[in-house]
Amino acid sequence: MTVGTLAPPSSGSVLAPFPSAAVETSLRGELIQALKDEASIKGIALPTSDVDIAKAAFQVDSLVVVSILCVVESIVGFELPESVVRTGGYRSVDSALSQLLPGIETQWKKRKGGKP
Repeated sequence: MTVGTLAPPSSGSVLAPFPSAAVETSLRGELIQALKDEASIKGIALPTSDVDIAKAAFQVDSLVVVSILCVVESIVGFELPESVVRTGGYRSVDSALSQLLPGIETQWKKRKGGKP
């Protein structure tokens, strides 16, 4: 009698879970810092807490967001297309995140072999 180990059935490649928390934390931090920098240059007062800054109505330029994508690329492991960023920018950090995260996750699933 031969003794062996049971292997799980092969169902092709297994999709690694999208690192949503890491992507969101990284994006949020970079976007808030970009707003703080811009407000400082323009002499604009921002709320004191990061939570309130993220909710504040403040134009987030799409070119700034594109430049921030490189931070996320180190997390997801591939270059993101600029198309995940909405042309014209966003009204706040929170609105940027609500549009960016699903787009980045879609790119993740395309790259990692899952269904978008």
